[in-house]
Amino acid sequence: MPVLSNDGDEEIVRAVIAGKVPSYSLESKLGDCRRAAGIRREVLRRTTGRAMDGLPLDGFDYASILGQCCEMPVGYVQLPVGVAGPLLLDGREYFLPMATTEGCLVASTNRGCKAIAESGGGSSLVLGDAMTRAPAVRFATARRTAELKFFLEDPDNFETLAVVFNRSSRFARLQRIKCSLAGKNLYMRFSCSTGDAMGMNMVSKGVQNVLDYLQNDFPDMDVISISGNFCSDKKPAAVNWIEGRGKSVVCEATIKEEVVKKVLKTTVPVLVELNMIKNLAGSAMAGAIGGFNAHASNIVTAIFIATGQDPAQNVESSHCITMMEAVNDGKDLHISVTMPSIEVGTVGGGTQLASQAACLDLLGVKGASKESPGANARLLASIVAGAVLAGELSLMSALAAGQLVKSHMKYNRSCKDISKSAS
Repeated sequence: MPVLSNDGDEEIVRAVIAGKVPSYSLESKLGDCRRAAGIRREVLRRTTGRAMDGLPLDGFDYASILGQCCEMPVGYVQLPVGVAGPLLLDGREYFLPMATTEGCLVASTNRGCKAIAESGGGSSLVLGDAMTRAPAVRFATARRTAELKFFLEDPDNFETLAVVFNRSSRFARLQRIKCSLAGKNLYMRFSCSTGDAMGMNMVSKGVQNVLDYLQNDFPDMDVISISGNFCSDKKPAAVNWIEGRGKSVVCEATIKEEVVKKVLKTTVPVLVELNMIKNLAGSAMAGAIGGFNAHASNIVTAIFIATGQDPAQNVESSHCITMMEAVNDGKDLHISVTMPSIEVGTVGGGTQLASQAACLDLLGVKGASKESPGANARLLASIVAGAVLAGELSLMSALAAGQLVKSHMKYNRSCKDISKSAS
């Protein structure tokens, strides 16, 4: 199908190139999202001299992203989605949708799922559920800044602040406020539950309500930014590793000795030693923050993209410490992953798109939970942790058995690409 859909498009293309019609306004002016994308694509071709023939234009519902997911679209990127599993977790089976272009990732996670299932399954527990936002404010003196810190952290004021905060949504519920002072600057970390939404917008609205309220008693407060990076969003930060952000989850399984030998092709003592030297000591030598694992971000990102999460939040969502020890007289392997900041939602953002909604539906967590608000998002976080458990188990076993290079060769990786895929 041609990029331009009718004769009138040529005039619009010329107007956009001439600067008479803003590219971002095409959808509203034309009332046709596909037509707008086609015109924008043609403008890009004439402006850059590059046709981008490999980027698909047709076959996508551009109206579904209008005003919520992506501005000024010119096409869409295709990503293959593989399925690993079943993952036997908390007595239920889940098939894991993973969007990735990395060979071996789905196959490796699938092997980990098999080992967990043949050993009786894994179990998970959500330890905390609180999205955060941390505005930065400033006063003329450090003493005045400290007065606000004491006010916010005074238990007698919390109920009033919570009422003000919670007006932002039916689901937003303020849990705590943690403040950190740097001279005349104050960073206020608000934490709240957000139902089945990932919740960034919800928390930001609640924070704005509180800032407006505080302005009455602290009129000299200068609000520098609604986000002062003490949140901390999409950046590696010790505060998320220690305090948690989003869903904090621990997941564990005991892998039988015969399964370690038959499915994973290694032994319990070798895995325990490798985990200590690589994931714990090696990461400590690197000065890691939350990176005490083999490749948690691989699994997190693949599931995030498939289910419509914000892929940039894999930074803190991949915080993970993998622990292994020999149990049952040293015969079996106990493995656990502790992930304090998995940031997921089952409503809002990219979860509403058809492909991503289908992947959420595969997991049984599509949309909001009617029985218990927030239950679907918490379950998704547990599934992510369970998938990471499987991925860690399989990759560590491959490393222990010297299988990594061979597996990547088998799954269409050239020799020159193998070195960069080792985690």
